[in-house]
Amino acid sequence: MVSWTELTATLVTLGALVLRGGALLLSAAHIHSFAQASDVLAPRLYEVVSETGMPHLEENLRYTITREQRCLSQADLASAFPVLSHAALKGCTLSDETRQDDTVSYALTCEGGHGTTGHATWRIGEHQISGLLSVRLGGKNLTFYQRIIGKPLGACD
Repeated sequence: MVSWTELTATLVTLGALVLRGGALLLSAAHIHSFAQASDVLAPRLYEVVSETGMPHLEENLRYTITREQRCLSQADLASAFPVLSHAALKGCTLSDETRQDDTVSYALTCEGGHGTTGHATWRIGEHQISGLLSVRLGGKNLTFYQRIIGKPLGACD
């Protein structure tokens, strides 16, 4: 439960109007967005489908799809994309997390100055989570993406 003081401070930060005597004038939309922004993705078991797309390859080589069951939580989102463990992205991580409503975003940062850039965006829903990692490999005109869709199955073991 959020205390009155914490709620008031948060609402003032969000631009809510605080009236004399401590009464608050707040729309239902502000309350709803406040609740979404503060929610955390609790650990759950998901049916995860990962699709990797490489638009520069021939049609029959462009896409790879994998399926697995995996426990995911808020802390796992920055490392959930399997392609991040590939040698081509060695030294690259998702960092600088930002959250807005049901969206969590990251920047792809790479050590070594090889010029690889990218970003990832997650959408957190009650019945599905989805993430998209877009990457441009440095020094080349090669781009690819990895998309993850997770449907909740239940509690983690």
